[in-house]
Amino acid sequence: MFSVIHVVGWPLWPLIVCSILVLAMIVERLVQLRTARVMPLEALPNALRASAHGLPDEHTVTEIEQAGAIGAILASALRAWQQDPHIADADLRAQMEMAGRRQAQQLERYLSALGTLASTAPLMGLLGTVVGMIEMFAAQSSGVEQPAQLAHGISVALYSTAYGLLIAIPALLFWRYFRARVDQHLLNLEIAADRFARHLAQIRR
Repeated sequence: MFSVIHVVGWPLWPLIVCSILVLAMIVERLVQLRTARVMPLEALPNALRASAHGLPDEHTVTEIEQAGAIGAILASALRAWQQDPHIADADLRAQMEMAGRRQAQQLERYLSALGTLASTAPLMGLLGTVVGMIEMFAAQSSGVEQPAQLAHGISVALYSTAYGLLIAIPALLFWRYFRARVDQHLLNLEIAADRFARHLAQIRR
């Protein structure tokens, strides 16, 4: 690896930085988008049981709120109910929708950056390719045979193209995977929030 960096030179450094950023974002999203972190299995049943006989106490609401993204959404309705015991059902749903938007923003965190790097990496590789071609033409136009400079230009062009694609392909695949995961999580959160809103409407009658 170090020998490649030495041969190619500066055109490879932007790609190395890009690869580090892509790897960091992929690892971070793999951790944050786990189902157990976004929507724990017992989060909704616990919230339904806790509020089955009326508004739960502050400690219980705090425990519900800490149960991933779904917990924050469910707890937002309970806190709105705490603040106004006569709040309308439509206003409770509005509070949950607002909390849902905040959680959706957290779920989509870094996805746009990952998509941008996936599309930028091939362009960085193309830049290195152009630099290598310039070196090759410089070697040929000098009028003197310079096989070392010609070989160096070929190396820069090929390595830059290969590394650009090597970064872009997994970045694009993971971006599509994370996009699908986020969409699935948002659907499940919406279904759970709707069920909890109907539950609260029944017990508050």
